[in-house]
Amino acid sequence: MKNLLLQNEYDFISGGNKAFIIAFDAEMEQLGYTSGKIIGPGHCWGRYMIIYTKASTKSKKSYARIYIRDEDIVLRLYLSNVDKHSDMIEQAPAYIQEAFIGTFPSCDHCHGKTECVHQKRYTLNGTRYEICDGKAFWFIQPKLEHLSDYLKLFNTFYPVKSVL
Repeated sequence: MKNLLLQNEYDFISGGNKAFIIAFDAEMEQLGYTSGKIIGPGHCWGRYMIIYTKASTKSKKSYARIYIRDEDIVLRLYLSNVDKHSDMIEQAPAYIQEAFIGTFPSCDHCHGKTECVHQKRYTLNGTRYEICDGKAFWFIQPKLEHLSDYLKLFNTFYPVKSVL
């Protein structure tokens, strides 16, 4: 990833953001997830995007993405069954909790329906949240010094399975 980010087309990415991307990529590789060392088009999320899938599987389910925008980056984690992990999230630092309890735009999919398959529903600290899955669990401008906390959160939802 480091060599890839040295290409001229990525010169607009700050040194700090490049350091985060390189470190996150290396940690995800250690956990068994891969970006395939590919930085693809960002579509509507940014200029570029890095998609993390499970290594050595045919499934291309996204587990995490990094959106590379003109002025910043966004770490997006794909998380489900939040209620199962509410104790951990409630004890997490504020910058982790913000992705779960911050202010979010309304759902782009439900158009006023009471039940929408695109909503994430969970309760934290006694408050019920219903947010659009397209806006869920974004860490805007993630910091390298918080990397261990992002990984702790990721590992809570996707624990490393030991091999006997």
